Amino acid sequence: MSVYDFQVNSIDGKPVKLSVYQGKVLLIVNTASKCGYSRQFAGLQELYESYQDQGFEILGFPCNQFNEKEPGTNPEVAEFCKSSFGVTFPLFEKLDVRGPSAHPLFQYLAGQAPFQGFDTQTSNGRWMKDFLQEKYPDVYAGDGIKWNFSKFLIGRDGRVFGRYETTIEPFELESDIKSLL
Repeated sequence: MSVYDFQVNSIDGKPVKLSVYQGKVLLIVNTASKCGYSRQFAGLQELYESYQDQGFEILGFPCNQFNEKEPGTNPEVAEFCKSSFGVTFPLFEKLDVRGPSAHPLFQYLAGQAPFQGFDTQTSNGRWMKDFLQEKYPDVYAGDGIKWNFSKFLIGRDGRVFGRYETTIEPFELESDIKSLL
């Protein structure tokens, strides 16, 4: 099994088989436009512009499961991402990424790349770990997606190469992306 076995809906509701991305390096990200981490849209767009012509795609999946930071409709999400950050990479319909209602794609991703913790050597990593353990211990437990802007890097073979938590900025993935291209 690989990510190519899944189907999702584009942000405008059209079914998309992920097999259309076969042979490309993918970065799959659950996003939220009202989140403090939404600044990462800018870094994601920079990566996309730098490597798209080499076979790199970013797939953004809005999610409202974490503090309701994606309350808008799909058209509102698309407009916000484009007008605020110039996002041109593909966005998909809002979906759940954890729990019993999680989309099968995200169940698969979390199963292929279990949670390895936050980098507590950084203040942001320490803060996120403490925040989740104190406020959302059920979210912190297990291998499920922890928060907005969790990132999964997929090799050209459709298999998960790595999982990068919320606190990892997009530019920090650049060397891994280049190694897969």
